[in-house]
Amino acid sequence: MPTQEGLKIPLIFTPATSAKDLKKIYEYTIDAFSDTPDFSWKLEDLKAEMKDGWEIFGATNDEEDIVAAAFTKIDGDTLYTKNTGLKIHHQGSGYSHQIKEFFEHMARKLKLKYIVHYCRIDNFRMYSLNESHGYVKTDNKSADGQVVEWRKKL
Repeated sequence: MPTQEGLKIPLIFTPATSAKDLKKIYEYTIDAFSDTPDFSWKLEDLKAEMKDGWEIFGATNDEEDIVAAAFTKIDGDTLYTKNTGLKIHHQGSGYSHQIKEFFEHMARKLKLKYIVHYCRIDNFRMYSLNESHGYVKTDNKSADGQVVEWRKKL
């Protein structure tokens, strides 16, 4: 995986490379994300995400506070992404834009052609963020129709 070298953002993205790392992300953010509809925030479900090929990052600010979790998965020429919402007291800080920049930086370093991002159909903040970063909503949805796909060509 590429590093953040050359990416000038204050968030630090640390991959969960062990069960201990994953547990730290889970425990540190459980209060913020346990009711997030985009994800089932259970440790076993996060382990299943990793087994399914998703890499999970804790996005940490300069106070070492995990403000969100970011998920990436590579398939062919595409980086698949999703992320949790931010903790309430960090909303409006620009961190959501920085998470997008992290995904784009990673895809470019890996010389991928596309980024696909998933979010809930009712997450209007993410809709606006995706549009502002050049993503286009596709017709693809989850089986229950609650998660939509956004695509960006690099």
